[in-house]
Amino acid sequence: MWKVCGRGIGELAGSAERFVFFCVFGGFCVDRRRLFSLIRLLVATTNANKVREIGQLLAGAPVEIVTLAEWPRVTAPDETGRTFEENARAKALYYAAATGELTVAEDSGLVIDALGGAPGVASARFGGVDLSYKAKFVLIDAALRATGDRESPARFICALVLVRGDRVLFEARGTVEGRISPEPKGQGGFGYDPIFFYPPYGQTLAEAGDAKAAVSHRGEAFGKLRAFLIEERQAR
Repeated sequence: MWKVCGRGIGELAGSAERFVFFCVFGGFCVDRRRLFSLIRLLVATTNANKVREIGQLLAGAPVEIVTLAEWPRVTAPDETGRTFEENARAKALYYAAATGELTVAEDSGLVIDALGGAPGVASARFGGVDLSYKAKFVLIDAALRATGDRESPARFICALVLVRGDRVLFEARGTVEGRISPEPKGQGGFGYDPIFFYPPYGQTLAEAGDAKAAVSHRGEAFGKLRAFLIEERQAR
């Protein structure tokens, strides 16, 4: 899904256009000669793994990424939406209003068929916000054992929303299909990656290394955002 709302890159840039000599983020460097005007973009998450991954996924887009570390007094909103899209939209609007920045927020999680879609939008809070992911894996395996389907079909879903002020400018969704691995495998990735088996790779996303980005739910959604930002810039 790719949904464009609003009036294009002029509104995205607003008063934030400026020449930037260089940008280093997430392990990539862009030569200053290529940076004529970047758009400040707030990536509205406190998850350091997501910030790093999103920075890599947006490499080459005409943006200067800023994070919530610049606004330490802004607290996180409650996530009360019933869908990933509702939560992403609420977070983007909230942080855009609190900071005055062009803001992208995402909501993502693991949907397991045998568990009726759980943990779903509650993925990060499953079993308690302070529960480690290793402990969450144990809870999920116990629940799947009770259903008799330890290798249930499952999918990761990511919904993102781009907002300036109170206007939604762009929305996208990404999905990757797979199944649950009975045992966690792999040291890479983060979150539920060690128990998400991706059949085309024959391994979990935690084992996939750099190949994860090409197929992941977040890779698909932010790839659409990256293309939108680039196309809008070129159309100016």
